[in-house]
Amino acid sequence: MPSNPQRIIPHLWYDKEAKEAAAFYASVFPESKVENATRLEGTPSGDVDLVSFRLWGQKFQAISAGPLFKFNPSISFIVNFDPLFFGKGPSAVKEARDKLDEVWGKLSQGGTALMPLDTYPFSERYGWIQDRFGLSWQLMMGKPDGDPRPPIIPALMFTGPNLGKAKEAIDLYLSVFRDSKPGIMVPYGPGQEPSREGTVMFADFMVEKQWLAAMDSAGEHGFTFNEAVSLMVVCDTQADLDQYWGKLSAVPEAEQCGWLKDKFGVSWQVVPASMNEMLRKGTKEQVARVTQAFLRMKKFDLAALQEAYEGALTP
Repeated sequence: MPSNPQRIIPHLWYDKEAKEAAAFYASVFPESKVENATRLEGTPSGDVDLVSFRLWGQKFQAISAGPLFKFNPSISFIVNFDPLFFGKGPSAVKEARDKLDEVWGKLSQGGTALMPLDTYPFSERYGWIQDRFGLSWQLMMGKPDGDPRPPIIPALMFTGPNLGKAKEAIDLYLSVFRDSKPGIMVPYGPGQEPSREGTVMFADFMVEKQWLAAMDSAGEHGFTFNEAVSLMVVCDTQADLDQYWGKLSAVPEAEQCGWLKDKFGVSWQVVPASMNEMLRKGTKEQVARVTQAFLRMKKFDLAALQEAYEGALTP
């Protein structure tokens, strides 16, 4: 494994389009590629496709597992077009702006603009787009003199019953994960109704060396977090798996196949790093045994999965 592996991986749930969507996103963003596709047979959703891919260097995973969940803007992805990624001087600024416009154009095909591409007080060029698969992206020009951030950052929007809880969630996540630190925190001020003064207009923070963002959003949105976008926590040991599961899980009925929900309804998957390797590199028979083993689990048992892979357990 690399010396600094990505420990928090966004996971996207599709009906049947995971492979199509991964290939599309890899064609849209710089430094992107589809890395692997595996078929899992005999799951409650039937035979499903599991796809691993990178977008601008960031790992993602997607699954085609039926029409159970639909994307909504409660979790979106901020794409930061920092001129520093493109070089120095005016030419880098122009290249960053041109790349932003190019990506916006591609994501707009069959998509819907939630906030039009324009100049806003917080960014000279920004737009929020829901692509043709329903996934939301916030594209923005970065500031060369600002604190450096990676190109793509998952963003959590706290709405409805979660309104006003963004700061509480950030504090929880900072306390749960290693290699964590707070970043920017911009509260709403007076006169910004319907937003409540002091709640979070925008914040970002780092957990397991992965940057995330959070914000409170008032108004009647009609959506909140669901399983369509989850955050996969990759663990090397059973002790780490047990620790994260114990600190994050707050909805017992949501515990299944390594999935859990925290107190805010955000879905997480706590998985052993070795399981991804088993599913990616195993024979058809090994993948089948591991699949049948994990389907019986709530919290994953690393040793039992390894035994299934090696053939010590039968489906």
